[in-house]
Amino acid sequence: METKSKNLGNLGEKIAKEFLEKKGYKILGKNYIPKWAGFDKKEIDLIVEKDNVLSFVEVKTLAGNKNFSPEDKVDFLKQKKIIKTAESYFLEKKISFDRAWQIDVIAIRIDLESKKAKIRHIKNAVGG
Repeated sequence: METKSKNLGNLGEKIAKEFLEKKGYKILGKNYIPKWAGFDKKEIDLIVEKDNVLSFVEVKTLAGNKNFSPEDKVDFLKQKKIIKTAESYFLEKKISFDRAWQIDVIAIRIDLESKKAKIRHIKNAVGG
């Protein structure tokens, strides 16, 4: 049985994927976990491409009126994990590190009453 938080996360990722597709991004992968992830579960929600730039996308979803923004959950430790996982993707897929890439955050806040979502796409949100 999935938790409410897991269901919310899955819904957020679905919304983010559709949002990016409408913006012309090509979806290259979702829920990417490196082959050698080990005990420290590392995952990138979406890997997309547009204008020859590879984007590793972290999706954060919140419901209701919390006192902080979804992107606040992408703290320093989470940023380090995303960068390491992106590097693993480059190695696994044999992509040159000269390739243009960035880490984006898609922040989604869902109003449970109106069933509407507000989406913010923060490009190049995490420095490498």
